[in-house]
Amino acid sequence: MMKMRSELELKRKYNQFKHHAWAGLGFLSVFLAITRFFSVPNFISIPITLILVFYIVISLIFTYKYRGGVSLKEDVVLTEKGIIEKEKLKLEKKKAKNEEKILKKKLKSELKAKKK
Repeated sequence: MMKMRSELELKRKYNQFKHHAWAGLGFLSVFLAITRFFSVPNFISIPITLILVFYIVISLIFTYKYRGGVSLKEDVVLTEKGIIEKEKLKLEKKKAKNEEKILKKKLKSELKAKKK
């Protein structure tokens, strides 16, 4: 159960950082296109470009860190809803087993009572 949650977390983080890396690349592309068509002073364009590059590099580093989330198969990994459903099934199974034990004890006590 814990492993499954960590796998879900790994996949979620990987997708999140992958999204941020692509978003950063998109913003950088749009910003550089704007600077080509319009005159933007260097004291504005250089810091913005450096911030976007830094943002992209950090996102790529974390994407690499959580790359194990790529190899997880969709059919093997349960969603959080699936984990909850699995826990509910376990509890229902346990409840049925306990009810069966109680019924068995009652039957034994009834048989004992009939023998006496």
